[in-house]
Amino acid sequence: MKRKLLLIIAVLTISTQVKAQDPVFTEFFLVPETLNPGFTGFETAWHGGLLHRRQWPDGNRKIETQFAFLNNMVTDRAAIGGTILRHHEVFTNYNYLQVNAAYSYSVALNDEWGFCPGLEVGWGNKNLNFRNLVLEDQIDINTGAINGGSVDPGFLRNNDKIDFLDVSAGFVINTENTWIGAAVKHLNRPNISFTEEGNVQLDMFLTVHGGHYFELDNSPSSIFPEDCRVMVTANYMRQSQYNRLDIGAMFEAGYFTIGALAAMNPERRSSTGHLLTSINPVATFKLSEFTFGYSYDLNTSKLGQTQGVHELSLTWTSSRVCNSCDNYKVKLKRNGDSGYVR
Repeated sequence: MKRKLLLIIAVLTISTQVKAQDPVFTEFFLVPETLNPGFTGFETAWHGGLLHRRQWPDGNRKIETQFAFLNNMVTDRAAIGGTILRHHEVFTNYNYLQVNAAYSYSVALNDEWGFCPGLEVGWGNKNLNFRNLVLEDQIDINTGAINGGSVDPGFLRNNDKIDFLDVSAGFVINTENTWIGAAVKHLNRPNISFTEEGNVQLDMFLTVHGGHYFELDNSPSSIFPEDCRVMVTANYMRQSQYNRLDIGAMFEAGYFTIGALAAMNPERRSSTGHLLTSINPVATFKLSEFTFGYSYDLNTSKLGQTQGVHELSLTWTSSRVCNSCDNYKVKLKRNGDSGYVR
């Protein structure tokens, strides 16, 4: 019992010193608001959605992440929105909650290219529930009762939770069929230490992403039905020494999309590191104003039987386009396509 308690305390003590990684999503191309505030308002109408990610759904290793967003254009150039991120790890009972407000402003560089910078500011909360630990001096060996306090200095000094201000920024450059973007999260490097005297700055999170739609031959002699195209996309992410590159392609035919992404570790830090970490098939179905998505991350590394990673998404886009707006995004939308990832 004592050895187990000491092990748990050691793990939690180490976790207060490491620099945490941000949650990531496989379906970033469906909900790019998870990456970049520059995508706020790109639909030129009310746009919102939900993402649910369950990683390693195998008992104590289970990790769950949810993301929700809603945004809309408020002028012919400016858009505002909000996002909520929740992350929970079963083994450590670690909880992370972030609520952000986002703002973007679109500028037409010429008749085809547009530039849209964005800013995101929010409140974050991290919680490890130290008070749920049971230390040796809290247990009455005669009755088995558990006292509420402990004289352990680490127990008294650690905080149950921390709150911090977070700032992120990014931009997107796009045409009707191409988009390129980049963003940096945690620009202010907030202190995420769980100890009162500690100073552990949250590492900045860099992401560079892009994609392109290839229109397929829809002539009467073509083997492809109408409204078919192929999208290729890529997303590079880096935080501290951790990095990941997702690259893949999607085939879109009417209301259905099917494809796959490869998740890679291009900057392997050890000889045992894997270049390819998972293969992630993705499928979507559009019904009226709603789009349903599902992806499954098939592990290709030596982590063992993890039961993979499941991800579900639901996005909604109002069919009413901003009638009072006159920027390049609305013109592209009225021509039949929003001109970017969706």
